[in-house]
Amino acid sequence: MANLSVHPPLSNVQAELLKLFSAEIPENHLFELKKVIAKFLLDKAKDKADAIWDEKGYSDEKLQQILDKK
Repeated sequence: MANLSVHPPLSNVQAELLKLFSAEIPENHLFELKKVIAKFLLDKAKDKADAIWDEKGYSDEKLQQILDKK
């Protein structure tokens, strides 16, 4: 891949994706890549939610109590 120099306001992720997308890839590969990115972001969101859940000492019972109050 070509060496690309990018200045803000692009993030490091955007710069890397631009490097990748400068090469022609088939649409089916693009679709697969979108799925990989979506799964990566979903996994990170789940990890963060789990950490908050643990930090706050939540349990299934506590969640049910919260839901029952509404």
